Amino acid sequence: MQQPLPRVVTPAPPPPAPEPAPVEPVIAGPAGPETDILRKPGAVTVAILVPLTGPEAAFGRDLLAAAQMAVFDLADSNFELRLYDTGGQVAQARTAALAAQQDGAQIILGPLFSSAVLAAADVARPANIPILAFSNNREIVGDGVYAMGFFPEDQVQRIVDYSFAQNMTRFSALVPDDLYGSRMVAALNENTGLGGRELTEVAYYLDETQALVDTVKQLGRYDERHKDLLDQRRELAAKDDEISKRALERLADLETLGEVDFEALLLPAGGEEVLRIAPLLAFYDIDPSVVKLLGTWLWDDPTLRTEPNMIGAWFAAPPTATRQRFVENFKRLYEREPERQATLAYDATALAIVLAQRVARANDTATNMYSVDALTSPVGFTGMDGIFRLRPSGLVERGLSVFEIQPDGAREIDPAPTSFDDLIN
Repeated sequence: MQQPLPRVVTPAPPPPAPEPAPVEPVIAGPAGPETDILRKPGAVTVAILVPLTGPEAAFGRDLLAAAQMAVFDLADSNFELRLYDTGGQVAQARTAALAAQQDGAQIILGPLFSSAVLAAADVARPANIPILAFSNNREIVGDGVYAMGFFPEDQVQRIVDYSFAQNMTRFSALVPDDLYGSRMVAALNENTGLGGRELTEVAYYLDETQALVDTVKQLGRYDERHKDLLDQRRELAAKDDEISKRALERLADLETLGEVDFEALLLPAGGEEVLRIAPLLAFYDIDPSVVKLLGTWLWDDPTLRTEPNMIGAWFAAPPTATRQRFVENFKRLYEREPERQATLAYDATALAIVLAQRVARANDTATNMYSVDALTSPVGFTGMDGIFRLRPSGLVERGLSVFEIQPDGAREIDPAPTSFDDLIN
């Protein structure tokens, strides 16, 4: 049976200040050289490293606030969450990790940025202190460092699997000509390499408008299909029978002849970029009523429903129900909308609490509560963004939903799994 993280419960009403200060467990700054750390016997010490100064301070405050929520909701008096400001700087992140180690931290939550994670890892790895980083960079993981972020590669896998289950077998991609685009093509290649699936076309585009137009035309073989139409019209016009005349009439409103060689098109861009591309696809006869447009979590954007060619498109993203409750609780406590990734801090803190409580209930002081086996439990955990499990590689695997864009917003058409037993691994 799955070992769930307890879900958000209704916290006590907040104190008058908009930024309520925690009372218990203790959240403190890093200890200075003359500071004695007073710790109850058997207490669990967890460090959180976030930027509370510098340009990303607001983001860091939301991560801290979410971690505090998990402490209020789930922790007992033996759990200590200690705060260390990274300032968003590499050197400061290393100093913070060193202070956390000296203060007896048994696990580190954060940092946020990849460079800061690597700096903290230089301290944590030799000390065998695992890190749950608030990052989705695959390059930083391994050897005790886990990335809690949302990986677009997983979203590609989910949406391709779902499309294949709907009898789509021929896939294509239209991606930016950059590292992100290459990552998305690699993910699509991996998933279409499975039995019965085929990647028929990949097109890379530049940001310049004419280059984008040319790429879309080439992807849809527009010039070739337009020539085929003109040739067919000339051939029919040369005939005088009624069947040919009716066939010619049917071609009158067409721009091209024949269909493209794919049933689904991965378009992993988001926001204004998608709103530029979608009309071009339709204009050059990549018909969204024939070719299913596929996307990632970047499509969880209400502006996309204003584009008619995006209606009916599918994308993969974390389920929304539990996260919505988290957002409502956060807004009630802190009187502001949280950063989207704030749930990562809640889930990382909740995971640390649950694993500590599991060892405490077993009264097993010899067990490392944050061992690789404990952190990478194959049954996973339930968080604010659905089920997830950490892999020995350091990556996170998540259960994702599939949504369809409709005029009134995104509608869930295939719910996320509630257990990893439901997935084929």
